[in-house]
Amino acid sequence: MNCREVSDFLREFVAGELPPEVVEEFDVHVGRCPTCVEFMNQYRATIAASRAAFTEPCDVPDELVDAILKALQQAG
Repeated sequence: MNCREVSDFLREFVAGELPPEVVEEFDVHVGRCPTCVEFMNQYRATIAASRAAFTEPCDVPDELVDAILKALQQAG
């Protein structure tokens, strides 16, 4: 497996959806490639940050929503 293939399989790997033989190849490559380790760590951090961003509702002032809607209507 090469770096490109690691990138292609990353979503399935993190989700635990890869067949065992592909996981083995994945692990071998990642075990010797610090670039892919960093890429995988950044991918996992991105997933965690996106989940955290949507755990609590966000209060947006009505004035801001109105201003955005007005700007969209004027632009379109």
